[in-house]
Amino acid sequence: MRRVVDVAMVCRLRSAMAGVSVMVAVLVSASSVLAQQALYPLKEGIVQPFHSSDVPSWMTLDMELRGRTEEQTSLGYVSGKDRLYELTRAWGGMTAVPTNWLTIYAQFLDLHALGLPLRDTAANMRDAFDLRQGYLDFHYKPVQFVVGRQELRIGDERVVGISDWTNTSRTWGGFYMRVGNKNQLNLFSTSVVAIHPTSLDTHGAGLTFHGVHAKLATFVPNTTIEPFVLVLALPRVTSQQGVIGSQTEVTFGSYYDTKLPLGFDSSGTLDLQRGSYSNDSIDAGAAIVRGGNGAKNLPWHPHLEGEYDYATGNTHTNLDRIGTYNQQYPSNHNAFGLVDLFGFQNIKQRRLNLQLTPRGDFQVLFQGGSLHAATIHDSIYSGAGASLIAAPTDGFKSDDIGSEFDASAKYIFHKSFVTNIGVGHFFPGELMTSENHGAPLTYAYLGFTYRFKVEH
Repeated sequence: MRRVVDVAMVCRLRSAMAGVSVMVAVLVSASSVLAQQALYPLKEGIVQPFHSSDVPSWMTLDMELRGRTEEQTSLGYVSGKDRLYELTRAWGGMTAVPTNWLTIYAQFLDLHALGLPLRDTAANMRDAFDLRQGYLDFHYKPVQFVVGRQELRIGDERVVGISDWTNTSRTWGGFYMRVGNKNQLNLFSTSVVAIHPTSLDTHGAGLTFHGVHAKLATFVPNTTIEPFVLVLALPRVTSQQGVIGSQTEVTFGSYYDTKLPLGFDSSGTLDLQRGSYSNDSIDAGAAIVRGGNGAKNLPWHPHLEGEYDYATGNTHTNLDRIGTYNQQYPSNHNAFGLVDLFGFQNIKQRRLNLQLTPRGDFQVLFQGGSLHAATIHDSIYSGAGASLIAAPTDGFKSDDIGSEFDASAKYIFHKSFVTNIGVGHFFPGELMTSENHGAPLTYAYLGFTYRFKVEH
């Protein structure tokens, strides 16, 4: 059911944003550092347990409720086009364990964008009552085999993830097998579920996304290594020359996360893409490298981290080759700032992240980054991987996409009630202003998440 966002909600949001601004001013004055949240925000807080004798011992019911008030200025790069709206999300699931080797799970979703005109509602904001997950999980000791609609994650989700920040999130239909516990070998053959806001979601005809993924947690001290090989096989694409054919794209690389002496740490992903796109060849790649240091003995445990991101673009020097990196299925929120304008294709970024932890249930993040096109002869891409600004015939006048400053905080109340608040501002660079996309954008949010389960 839709409703108009009331005046009280508007006042609460603007009051919260004012509070964030004050917090930013105080802490930036103390630290004199701009920074960027490096990793995709994982869910925190516990799933609060409830017990009822009416629930059979072989059944568990779970629920996640999330509401997030968002405000954007210059929506669609139109100066003065402000939008204030409420994203609501309800997930409800049932787990059944009929035997010690089989688990059955089904999860529904119901998502809405309240107070936002339909013409401004993005595809990832709404989906009426539908099936999000539904699978059979067969398991015996270190072997697990899952059949049905399910989630997939690799590393920090910058290559494959569920995109949990978006209202719709992401699932796949198909087969998944895991062998091992701390050290794992995972194989899957799936296709991504397509969201249809007013009808049942579908996963398409056939299986189009396959992979082998290992997780090596004990071979190198204090280090996790996750090599992967991914295959995207689509039956019908059109090449740069207009020739219709099939696509076979292979992405191979690895994610790593390591803890080093003296409080230093590093993480990142390196991968290459090869294959065919109808009669064109694919030759692309990407890199994410982070390095930081945390001071646990100092007040608020500051952690400062630098990051460099690079994804190739198409230089068009070889008309039979595609050089644009395909970001595939990432969790892209906060990859290039809180405003989530850009995808991981034809882009390079330098950024800093400062995380402060005043107490165990309270975290504060400051972010600052500079964005540039990897090549001026390819498009600028959106977070969904679509062309956002097409390059002129002779290329963009500059590779400067822009810069951004963000501040956000997370507070966990009574272990299970999670509050998120943040504000981000994007400053367009010469590339954007010269292509009539020069309106600065401010994005602010205030969100609440609560999860619980009911069991015998």
